[in-house]
Amino acid sequence: MRYNIIGKNIDVWDKTKEMVEKKMERIQKLFPTEAEATITLSLEKLVSTVEVTIPLNKRLIRAEVQDADMTAAMDKAVDILESQIVRYKKRMRTKARNAENFLQEYQSILVPEENLDEEPLYKIKRVKRFEVKPMDAEEAVMEMELIGHNFFVFRNGDTDEVNVVYKRKDGSYGLIEPEY
Repeated sequence: MRYNIIGKNIDVWDKTKEMVEKKMERIQKLFPTEAEATITLSLEKLVSTVEVTIPLNKRLIRAEVQDADMTAAMDKAVDILESQIVRYKKRMRTKARNAENFLQEYQSILVPEENLDEEPLYKIKRVKRFEVKPMDAEEAVMEMELIGHNFFVFRNGDTDEVNVVYKRKDGSYGLIEPEY
């Protein structure tokens, strides 16, 4: 695995790079050898933020952690990444059991059978149905705020595509548009 270590409001010295690489060694075996991890370290008002992004087969494995200590934040980020990749590989293994051509395409990232438990990965407790109304993104944000949720699904009146608006951690809003 290759590492791209970036510092925001902080200088990334050799000791910091060694610490990051040492922490990432723990999960390196779970990723293909050609994988590239982008690690962004930032320091703002005595709060360290570690953001790790690893592209993997048209997917992103990502963790973002804030802590007073950079090393502790890196440890937590690695823990999050490890749980995400294990869940992802379990899901791929389940799909592989059901489709032979899928197995050939994703063979390199699958977790060995003995490392899997038979417990389901996700449990859906509730299903909601609602009418998807055509509106613009600003209306969707207003609707989302009215119902008190962090996201809202709507049909974009201009493009007639299903879009999602969501509230970001910094209080701003995001829009997800499908790409074909």
